[in-house]
Amino acid sequence: MQLKHVILAILFVTSGIFYYQITDAETELIEVKISRIIDGDTVETSSGMRIRLKGLNTPEKSMKGSLEAVEFLSGKILNKTVNIKSYGQDKYSRTLGYIILDKENINAEILRRGLASLYYYEKDEFYNEMFESEEFARMNELGIWKKSINSNCLEIVEFKFKEPESLKLKNNCKITLEVLIKDDATHIYKESIEPKEILEKSFSHIWNDAGDTLYVFDDKGLLIFHRY
Repeated sequence: MQLKHVILAILFVTSGIFYYQITDAETELIEVKISRIIDGDTVETSSGMRIRLKGLNTPEKSMKGSLEAVEFLSGKILNKTVNIKSYGQDKYSRTLGYIILDKENINAEILRRGLASLYYYEKDEFYNEMFESEEFARMNELGIWKKSINSNCLEIVEFKFKEPESLKLKNNCKITLEVLIKDDATHIYKESIEPKEILEKSFSHIWNDAGDTLYVFDDKGLLIFHRY
């Protein structure tokens, strides 16, 4: 065998070992004590580590349901020792992970109670459990999934999620609808739609081409859920 082939073979094997060492490190299991609940999807440990719960988004502090998520986490894990399945850090230097308490996936339980919506960049080993938990809450109209009594009033006339992005919503009822429009991330828009009118709204680089969700709420609950 030529020397260059031997060198290439060695590099291939060692790079594979190095890759799996990195992968294992990114998904390590660590034991921590939760000392503070920052919001419905972020907590802090006694050592000062901030953990962003992976695979979900709870309502922002200005939105209905945010307090319920905080209360659930406070009652469930505050001042308790838990295991964290860690998946590295996000851009804010928070540890991304799943909270495991007595073999229970707390992230999935938050979804199952309707206290959050599914939120993924990339699927992982917990994705199916998380998806099924959200589906359970949505089908049973728990928490954020409770339908508004006005849910039949609003329809999507047009929704373009590639540039130039745009959305047209028609109010088919005889009442003015005060609505909140959001995506899977934290982009939130408050609009008013007059009776029998069509709201036309333009966006730029808000909706993810690879997949996202359109949520529309009024003060009585969910009006529209559209995931693509």
